[in-house]
Amino acid sequence: MQYNSLKSIAVLMTCHNRKNKTLACLDSLYKQSLSDGLCFEVFLVDDGCTDGSADAVRKMFPDVNLIQGNGKLFWNKGMHLAWTKAFEFKKHSYYLWLNDDVQLKDNALSELLNCSEQLYDKSVICGSMQSAVTYETTYGGYLLNRNQLLIPNGALQKCDYFNGNLVLIPKYVFISVGMLDPIYPHAIGDFDYALRAKELGIDCFVTPRHIGFCERNDKLPKWCRPEEKFIERIKNLYSPLGRCHPYYYWIYEKRHFGILKGVKHFITIHLRLFFPKLWYKC
Repeated sequence: MQYNSLKSIAVLMTCHNRKNKTLACLDSLYKQSLSDGLCFEVFLVDDGCTDGSADAVRKMFPDVNLIQGNGKLFWNKGMHLAWTKAFEFKKHSYYLWLNDDVQLKDNALSELLNCSEQLYDKSVICGSMQSAVTYETTYGGYLLNRNQLLIPNGALQKCDYFNGNLVLIPKYVFISVGMLDPIYPHAIGDFDYALRAKELGIDCFVTPRHIGFCERNDKLPKWCRPEEKFIERIKNLYSPLGRCHPYYYWIYEKRHFGILKGVKHFITIHLRLFFPKLWYKC
């Protein structure tokens, strides 16, 4: 498909001490082919890296706009900072979330853009990810009623919420929904964004095929493991990196599913913290 006027994509990234993965991700990005009239600019937050990531990026990818973080931004706040700087820099046609552990397949960006154009650039497009080892689907979009990860089937599929590994936000959606909510430090912000969009009548879709590789982290959190000391389980649950941090999960569920569900999960999360062996027996 041809685009009649110049369109720019702001690629939003954040990194912390994953130099090799960050460089490999950027390499796969800069190898992408785009149609005439399309360009992208990268806005990468260096969130307190101590492994030389920033220097390596400057050397290998001098066009990247590096933004200094304070080491406490994690994923969601880091992505929010990248988005803020990209918006201040220029009004872009699209905003692309890209995790630094993603390896883009050939023509991944073109496929995202083609999907978006099919939907008149008024929907969110989530890129389906797969494992480079097993080739199984690892990240993408989900259906709320079954909490089911959608498997690419050759056609655009509507989803209710999605992982933020690779997500295209057209300008229309950005104007309507805004940015990621910086109240969340690390996790939940991507799910929250999808549901905020849905509540405004904006649809979200997953790509018809896998367009990138990203290995899934299915390791059971430390706070769920009975072999861990209780104090360590508490620290892990209330870590900003926790997927079910009680305070932020409460905000998310109260916002989208109501107080009763928020209270229910606040209680069950702590029951699992105190009695993890009960879940092991399920």
